Amino acid sequence: MLERFVDDVFIDTREAKFFGVETGSRMTVVRLEGGGLFVHSPVAIDAETKRAVDALGEVRAVVAPSIFHHLHVRAWMDAYPKAHFAACPGLEWKRADLPFHSVLGDVAHERWRSDLEQVYFSARRENEVVFYFARRKVLICADALLNISTHRRRSTRIVARLMGNNAPGVGYLEPLMIRDRRVARRQADRILEWDFDHAVLSHGDSLDRDAREVFRHAYAWL
Repeated sequence: MLERFVDDVFIDTREAKFFGVETGSRMTVVRLEGGGLFVHSPVAIDAETKRAVDALGEVRAVVAPSIFHHLHVRAWMDAYPKAHFAACPGLEWKRADLPFHSVLGDVAHERWRSDLEQVYFSARRENEVVFYFARRKVLICADALLNISTHRRRSTRIVARLMGNNAPGVGYLEPLMIRDRRVARRQADRILEWDFDHAVLSHGDSLDRDAREVFRHAYAWL
């Protein structure tokens, strides 16, 4: 279930539905320079998953990067009470039952700032915070590059065609997810300042090359 994406980056892909459509979901685990782990968009945790994660190192931080990526945070809080838990802006109100330690923004927390950079993509309605792991040139995102066009389920691929989603971050609904195009352009340009080759997507096949050009293409309309 937990597999290597590139050195120091591991992913776990699961089934997940959004408004009845199987979109899949993916957790990313980054091994930090000091050996601890940064967990992005946690999936459901069971004994097998916990053993696999623990074999990589100590969980130091867990982030819920999007307003929609929070379902399994409580279980991770119970499993890793010493970890730092951070929410994207707005999620601390949506999930007031969860005792988050901090709210994400443009400045990385001290637990991961020596390894990861981040941009609060506030112009998107998901309030997503996008991360960059410079050591391995990896972009880590949740909903900013949605791609269900290659999903193994035919029903999901049909939905993708209806949405015009034929590439990561492309589709008829994308303009509706943007609150302010000028702000979105500035934030997308900040992300494009990063030198990334790879990208982990929460929904759809991750990218092992040309990820920066894929992101540039997705937001060229802004």
